[in-house]
Amino acid sequence: MHKIGEDVTETLELIPRRWKVIQHVREKFSCRSCESITQPPAPSHPIARGRAGPGLLAQVLFSKYCLHLPLNRQSAAYAREGIELDVSTLADWVGACAATLRPLVEAIRTHVFAAERIHADDTTVPVQAKGKTRTGRLWAYVRDDQPFGGLDPPAAAFFYSPDRGGEHPERHLASYSGLMQADAYAGFNRLYEAARKPGPIIEAACWAHGRRKFFDLARLQKAPIAIEAIERIDALFAIEREINGLSAGQRRAVRNERSRPLVAELESWLRQQRAKLSRKSETAKAIDYSLKRWTALIRFLDDGRLCMSNNAAERAVRCIAVGRKNWTFAGSDEGGHRAGAIYTLIETAKLNDIDPQTWLADVLARLLDYPAKRIADLLPWNWRPQNLAAEAA
Repeated sequence: MHKIGEDVTETLELIPRRWKVIQHVREKFSCRSCESITQPPAPSHPIARGRAGPGLLAQVLFSKYCLHLPLNRQSAAYAREGIELDVSTLADWVGACAATLRPLVEAIRTHVFAAERIHADDTTVPVQAKGKTRTGRLWAYVRDDQPFGGLDPPAAAFFYSPDRGGEHPERHLASYSGLMQADAYAGFNRLYEAARKPGPIIEAACWAHGRRKFFDLARLQKAPIAIEAIERIDALFAIEREINGLSAGQRRAVRNERSRPLVAELESWLRQQRAKLSRKSETAKAIDYSLKRWTALIRFLDDGRLCMSNNAAERAVRCIAVGRKNWTFAGSDEGGHRAGAIYTLIETAKLNDIDPQTWLADVLARLLDYPAKRIADLLPWNWRPQNLAAEAA
């Protein structure tokens, strides 16, 4: 018999994860002459008073904030594998990790608010209270320069507040001035005042919000005016898809040539239709929503850095909307602040096409011994895994 070839059959298989205890043995030595005792220092741990490794901590954070698995389900899953980890222990680990990772959170927030233009949005978070839950808020501010060809990396900064008062975004944005794409939340109004320090924030309204008012009418009531309004707005969005990623100057030139005439026709048509409708009409209310914000809606025509929609921020808060269906509520205001910190890290990693769990495990292993002045090296857009960094050095 002699071999004439071979066939290869592949089968995808899963190898269950393994748990292990890593022991660091530190020998003690005594000098026979002076009787002094020496011993190597204990290794650094990612969190104080904890003996969980960085890979396990990253797994807990990733599972809770990216896979939306509450800590009680994680505890039960670990128990089925023979590892007893109480929910309170896991909660302590999450809090300790948020404290350890704080320098990275602050660095990302600083990067976001250094942008020329940001997106802003918020969403509800149920918070546990005595005998009930109350409604807190998570605010998202997103920097994404890619639509106008910007080279700076994208990032998302999240903040928690116990309510939706306007003082919260005022505090978050205390150092920011520039363009902000947002919905029509009245709490932002003081940010747009010309006398504001360090400078006014320029409002750019969201066409997707205005379109949504018409979309509901077109879908449910087949309203002819709403249907035509959607068609006209969609023609503008079609132009935006063509110029996505071009420079700000190129985007502005195309908009002046193609979008501006369509916007002028749309405004004239909306005002004509509004004059025919009762103010109690749902279609009239949808038209009024756009016309009252027309100056902010058409600002994108004069600035190529702006987008027509606030979808970047809405995508960022989607993870929270999915998560709250699983973990139901935050345990406290402090838990809300921790969530804001960890969401900042995970969503920014995702925006930069970095696996959040791998990145978190690596930075948790390195952060405590890493020089503070080089903390930017560990941000998702600069990060290299430890083994690659060692080889380069």
